[in-house]
Amino acid sequence: MKMTPLGTVAFILVVIGALNWGLVGIFNFDLVAFLLGDMSAISRIVYALVGLSGLYMIISAAKKN
Repeated sequence: MKMTPLGTVAFILVVIGALNWGLVGIFNFDLVAFLLGDMSAISRIVYALVGLSGLYMIISAAKKN
């Protein structure tokens, strides 16, 4: 299956978000906050982009079915 560049970026961000939530759930460790600062402007942008990527993936999956 071939993805568009936007789809590829969205997929990568969703995977990053999933791994981060896994770390939070298992180890109580937020990697994004650790790397970028706790609720700094850049970390908030990353969180927002991960959320938007999730929405994009849901919409993309719904269109394919």
